[in-house]
Amino acid sequence: MDGGDAYGVLESQYIRRHHRHQPRENQCTSALVKHIKAPVHLVWSLVRRFDQPQRYKPFISRCVVNGDLGIGSVREVNVKSGLPATTSRERLEFLDDEEHILGIKIVGGDHRLKNYSSIITVHPEIIDERPGTMVIESFVVDVPEGNTREETCYFTSTLIACNLKSLADVSERMAVQDRAEPINGF
Repeated sequence: MDGGDAYGVLESQYIRRHHRHQPRENQCTSALVKHIKAPVHLVWSLVRRFDQPQRYKPFISRCVVNGDLGIGSVREVNVKSGLPATTSRERLEFLDDEEHILGIKIVGGDHRLKNYSSIITVHPEIIDERPGTMVIESFVVDVPEGNTREETCYFTSTLIACNLKSLADVSERMAVQDRAEPINGF
């Protein structure tokens, strides 16, 4: 993982436990952490919806899943203009509602993210004496010809950081509307 020293003890434990990618020589990998001031159930309700990533991912305009939703399901995603892609085909690799883990793999599309897979985990924590959530998203992806490992990691991490910021914004708005009570009645 890039920047291993930048993670806290708990974050590092979760990353070691759930985010074990085995990058090949021509791949890069990293993990990003986002602390969200909203309870786990709200955050997970957004993350787990493989069929509705546009609810919080700002670069997605449309998503269609054919057939039943489950492990192995494939979604066809339309990407908003301005990015170097218009479509992405993604497969649901793993979904665990108990442990709050989602894994996806990109299996096609008109972009340069080849052999991309990611894992998102959602963990409860306390933020400002209220229920909060730590979200960790890690990825592994091929380094395209003509790019460096650093450029590829930077580009991919920037996209994920935007998605995580949007996830925080949407979740925190939902939490305010839900009027989440502080822990211990404070």
